[in-house]
Amino acid sequence: MQRFINYLETERGFSPHTVRAYLLDLAQFCDYVLNGPDSYGRDAEERPPASVDALRRAGRNDIRAFLAHVQTAGGTPRTSARKLAAIRAAYRFFVRVEELEVNPAQAVKSPKLARDLPDVLSIPEVTALLDAPDTSEPLGIRDRAILETLYSSGIRAAELAGLTLRSVDLVGGGMVVLGKRRKERIAYLGSYAIEALHAYLRVRGGLGNPKHERLFVNFRGGPLTTRSVQRVVEHYVRQVLPGRREISPHTLRHTFATHMLDAGADLRVVQELLGHESLSSTQVYTHVSIDRLKTVYRESHPHA
Repeated sequence: MQRFINYLETERGFSPHTVRAYLLDLAQFCDYVLNGPDSYGRDAEERPPASVDALRRAGRNDIRAFLAHVQTAGGTPRTSARKLAAIRAAYRFFVRVEELEVNPAQAVKSPKLARDLPDVLSIPEVTALLDAPDTSEPLGIRDRAILETLYSSGIRAAELAGLTLRSVDLVGGGMVVLGKRRKERIAYLGSYAIEALHAYLRVRGGLGNPKHERLFVNFRGGPLTTRSVQRVVEHYVRQVLPGRREISPHTLRHTFATHMLDAGADLRVVQELLGHESLSSTQVYTHVSIDRLKTVYRESHPHA
């Protein structure tokens, strides 16, 4: 199993969070195979770890029965699909390293998922959010730079937390971003974000006198975490958009993509900027743009 963990971390480039999720899903499946449906609801601390022996005992029907039980127990098709992804990855790996002879997960189809349209902020809502931090204080200056960078570039919270001083070019307006599976790409900054970052860099040294290369720091000078970035966004959402409490850093990423397409950007350009491997991941934003156009039409045309 340690070899499988190393494979997920190095070869697949998964984040620690994703690796933990895969191992939990896999342990749940192995427990189900060995101990039956009643084991599904047990606490993680009580559950035995995943094992190759359990995978060897399972067949295609066991996998299907497990996925069906997940939904019977209240899980969604998306939950089942995520667990199937973990099971498939494990079987592929252990067959490849010749610990297992067959891969029963190959013949199991993933449940069909309804694609939810992402939540997007209007331009007035974005403006209110970006103007919310108190820029008379160093932390407010930092927070303004965080919000401007997220909206200007469309990068993820984890990608923003991973930025270093050397990865940002405020003259050229570009950033080297380390995305999912440790793939690098170039993201871009608009003039507002560049101005906000210049202001932040002037006060960064006063935030705990940081001795590291990470761009964004907390008030003690330590590197800002992904969760801290989420808290920053949530803090200002509560202040200025109290009716939109579900807003997260990823909402700003959705908003970036939708506003780009609304303004006429090419879909493949937006795909590159977001770091999507598949164009289908980006195409969801075209549906958002069409919905927004219909809404504007209905609200604006006298005979709509």
